[in-house]
Amino acid sequence: MSLAAEAFMSQMAAAEPWPENATLYQPLKEDQILLSDCASSLAVQAYLRMCGLPVQVVYRANAEYMSPSGKIPFIHVGNQVVSELGPIVQFTKAKGHSLSDGLDDVQRAEMKAYMELVNNMLLTAELYIQWCDDSTATEISRPRYSSPYSWPLNKILAYQKQWEVRRKMNAIGWGGKTLEQVYEDVSQCCQALSQRLGTQSYFFNKQPTELDALVFGHLFTILTTRLTSTELAERIKSYSNLLSFCRRIEQTYFEDKSS
Repeated sequence: MSLAAEAFMSQMAAAEPWPENATLYQPLKEDQILLSDCASSLAVQAYLRMCGLPVQVVYRANAEYMSPSGKIPFIHVGNQVVSELGPIVQFTKAKGHSLSDGLDDVQRAEMKAYMELVNNMLLTAELYIQWCDDSTATEISRPRYSSPYSWPLNKILAYQKQWEVRRKMNAIGWGGKTLEQVYEDVSQCCQALSQRLGTQSYFFNKQPTELDALVFGHLFTILTTRLTSTELAERIKSYSNLLSFCRRIEQTYFEDKSS
């Protein structure tokens, strides 16, 4: 298919209304999914709920391999498959659903900078702890990641994933960090987020943006996920406004109001 034809098909897909049967795919919730993927998936779910767009969460052991980018989560909407928060935000915007249209250019640039901070610090810290901390990798990450598969494939896939993440950490300069240095990076990130949030309900104005969805996904998941140490969650608990922020979004967008 030519580039012009692909562009035309994308425009046609964008013009179609959001369907009731949209689905979001992620790894198995109870036995397989790891902290970083759970955080990314929750961020997308929060974003779609903030937009008022219904989506059904589907759990698949091979979700990572089904994703067009190899990243979790991805959504299936009509005949379109889109993965990761950034592209999903652009996809919904093309359909007329945006949380950041009310921001001016300066605010939009600031929002993007904070989203980069979260991805560069929190997401990277999650990956480091999962795969570079030996106790976490041995007791949690490798067993969970490989749980749907039988021997020897389970061992091969788990060690392959660990090798890939460790290679990435070396490439971005995190390979030589100690665990304490990673915790300190998380603290600095949380401090910056706490200062930006202040006493506001959300990071910009009185309505949430994709930044709020991203921050909630990572902070809430860290606070509620069992690891070999509670230190990561304790760093977040030092900031009372971030805890209130997480609770506010949970109550507003995830708790059943009908009960």
